Amino acid sequence: MACFLVPAAEAIVTTIATKVVKKKEKEPKEITVRLDGEHTETVKKLPFSSKMKWLNNLLWGGSGLLAFEHLWHGEITPWFPFLTAAGDPESTSEMFHEMSTVGVTMAVFVTVIWGGMVAVTSLIEKKAGEPKQDIPEAEKQ
Repeated sequence: MACFLVPAAEAIVTTIATKVVKKKEKEPKEITVRLDGEHTETVKKLPFSSKMKWLNNLLWGGSGLLAFEHLWHGEITPWFPFLTAAGDPESTSEMFHEMSTVGVTMAVFVTVIWGGMVAVTSLIEKKAGEPKQDIPEAEKQ
């Protein structure tokens, strides 16, 4: 019915937060990555605002697809009150129940997945920046 409104509301908040974070960010740190024993490459760490944009894209994309699905099934109309469930008090309570269960679950799930993506990315950046220890000749044999 209206479960897509919860991730859409989170998307609005995170879009604003991304813009605020981007304004306050400093130049990203540079990391020297050792490609092999001889070659190195200097790359910049991903700024947090870029990582937040991933969350925005996930939330806006999912909300858009869900809104289209609800529109397809006739649950959204181009006239007031726009949501068919909002016209009847009994349906409205069912709609709010769906938003508080399904909508919140979807928003939390997407945010947890994004958190995992950020954690993995941070781990990769940390590992890439650590100097590799050379293996002593005695251990190579």
